[in-house]
Amino acid sequence: MFSIEHEFDATVVTLVDEGSTHLQEDVIVSGFEECVTVEQYDPRTDQVYRITLSMTQMRDLAAALSLPEGVYVRDKD
Repeated sequence: MFSIEHEFDATVVTLVDEGSTHLQEDVIVSGFEECVTVEQYDPRTDQVYRITLSMTQMRDLAAALSLPEGVYVRDKD
């Protein structure tokens, strides 16, 4: 399950790990004009961890999800 919310400066997608057993904490992806952040709470450390990707890194990640193993260079947009 997931939700999408449009806020003033970001689009926020929350991913909920569903199934017969709860597997992982929710993942919150926030898309800003200049970057994308991915956050997840870790109950073992009682901290929220955040990763920030530039828009170039995000485009590379999206492209990489459908490619076979290898090293690639994207054409400039």
